[in-house]
Amino acid sequence: MDLDPKSVDYVLSTTRSVRLRLDFERSVDPQIILDCIDIAEQAPTGGNIGSRRWIVITDPEKKAQISDLYLKSAGNWMIAARDRLTGTGHPNEKMFKSAAHLAENLEKSPAIVIPAIIGTHDNSGRPGLFDSVIQSAWSFCLALRSRGLGTAWTTAILSETDELKRILDLPEGTTEIAMFPVAWTKGLDFKPVPRASAREITYFDSYGLTFESGPNFPFVFSNGPGVAVDIDISARKQDVWDLITDINFGSKFSSEFVGASWDEEFSSLTVGATFTGRNQNEHIGEWTAKCTIDALELERLFGWCTGDISSPGARWRYELFDLGRTIRVRHKVILGPGDSGLTRIIAENSQNESKIIRNRLFTLRQNMEMVLDGMKASLEN
Repeated sequence: MDLDPKSVDYVLSTTRSVRLRLDFERSVDPQIILDCIDIAEQAPTGGNIGSRRWIVITDPEKKAQISDLYLKSAGNWMIAARDRLTGTGHPNEKMFKSAAHLAENLEKSPAIVIPAIIGTHDNSGRPGLFDSVIQSAWSFCLALRSRGLGTAWTTAILSETDELKRILDLPEGTTEIAMFPVAWTKGLDFKPVPRASAREITYFDSYGLTFESGPNFPFVFSNGPGVAVDIDISARKQDVWDLITDINFGSKFSSEFVGASWDEEFSSLTVGATFTGRNQNEHIGEWTAKCTIDALELERLFGWCTGDISSPGARWRYELFDLGRTIRVRHKVILGPGDSGLTRIIAENSQNESKIIRNRLFTLRQNMEMVLDGMKASLEN
C-alpha cells in the first residue's frame, strides 16, 4: 500500500484541540469511537503490555456529573478568566474564550472519552504506564480528525481524581490520563498554526547547538553554527525588555564581555544604530567589535550583528515570548558568514575546524547562560 505523505502530514499538522468548533447538536455513532480506539491501540506500548482501557461516557446523568466536576476543577476559573480578559488584547484572551466555551458546554458533548491505564505512576521507570498511553491517546485524536470529528485534550479534571474515579467506577490501581469531549467539527478547513521551525528548536549532539544551513558533519563554519539558550522570568515584559536592550547589562555576568558604548552619533535603539563592544578571552586575548542593530521589534526582538553588516562575523538575538505569568527569553547567536577572530583560528588549524567550533560554542553558551541567570535574578529578587 502506497502512502500519500501529504495526506498523512495534513492530518498530523491540523489536529489540535478544538473547542469553539465542536458540534454539540449532532450525534456521534459509538462505532466510530470504537474504530478510533482500534486505531489508537496500534500505538507502541512498553513491554507490549496491554494495559490501556477506554471509558466512553454517553449517559446524560454521568455527563452532567463530569461537567460539574470539570467546572469545579478548573472550568469556573476559566470562565472568570475569560470574562476578565475579554477585550483586553491579552495573549491568552482567545485561549480562555475557547476554554470557557468548552467548560460551559461540556455536558452537551455527544460523548466524553477518558483513556486510562492499569497501574499507578510510581516513578519506577517500568513500562506500561504513562509512557504506554500518551501516544495511544494522541493516535485517538488523529483518528478522530481523519474522520471529521474533533476533540480537546483536557487534564484539569484529573485534579479531582477521587471523585472522577467514583463517577466512572474506576477500580483502585487504575489511572485516568486525560479527558476528550468528542463531537463532529463545524467544517473541516483546519490549517496548521504558526510554530517554531525545526531549525529553531532542534539541537545537534549538544543542547542548544544549532545550524543555519546543513548541517554537515563534522561541523563546518560554512553551515552557520550557533547556540541558543532560554529562560523563563517572572517579571513585566517592559522590565525584561529594558534589560535586554541595555547594551552593558551582560558585562555584569559574562566572563568574556567587558562592556559597550554607543558610537558617537547614536544613543538610542534604532535599526542601523551602532555601538562598540569590548571583550576578552584567555585564548583569544582582548578585542573590540563594531555592532550594528539589525533586528528590532518593540518588546519582542532585539538583535545586532558584529563586523560588516553585509557579511557579519556573528549575529546576536534576544527574543521575548509572553507566556502570561512569565516571560520567556531566548538568547541566540549564529556565527558567520563573515570573517572574525574565529575564522582566523580555523584557517590556521583547518584540520581541527569541528573541534574549534564546538569549543567556541561551548564558551558562548556558558556566558549566555550566566547573563540570562543574572537577568532572572535581577528581576525576580
